[in-house]
Amino acid sequence: MNFIKESLLESAELKRAVAETMADIIEKAVDAIYSVLKSGKKVLLMGNGGSAADAQHIAGELVGRFKKERKAIPAISLSTDTSILTAIGNDYGFEKIFERQIEALGEKGDVVIGISTSGNSENVYRAMKLSKEMGLKTIGLLGNDGGKIKGLSDIALIVPSKNTPRIQEAHITIGHIICEGVEKKVYEQ
Repeated sequence: MNFIKESLLESAELKRAVAETMADIIEKAVDAIYSVLKSGKKVLLMGNGGSAADAQHIAGELVGRFKKERKAIPAISLSTDTSILTAIGNDYGFEKIFERQIEALGEKGDVVIGISTSGNSENVYRAMKLSKEMGLKTIGLLGNDGGKIKGLSDIALIVPSKNTPRIQEAHITIGHIICEGVEKKVYEQ
């Protein structure tokens, strides 16, 4: 059962590395999201699998509440509507499930958060590409070396690991920090 202690320590060490190397860029992401919200726009989030769950979780924290009783913050997870996902997947292909939703819901000035542990998820990549073309702010919550999505991210939050479960653990921690930072900026200014 040594793997349990090893896994916990690996997760803790990765979060320590994130704290030491990424605090400034996480703050930039908070500031960018605050700026978008201040101008009356919204947050769109997307990802696959565990990253889809993270997108939904972060959107829920923003729309509901994180730590403070406050007005709802406009955020939509693009990975939650099964009718949209299956219709687009069936009619256009899985690689277009987020791109079509960005086309339908994205407005210039919105912020899009693309979550991908590999940095190479094709459907996230295509949606981020369209987002840039439409004038949306892009934030990549990525792993590994950032993959091809890094180049489409105005702000690339790259967790320095190749271990998917550890990347996901760091992603949700970063997501919580972003939610808390945005909540403080929006409702304590």
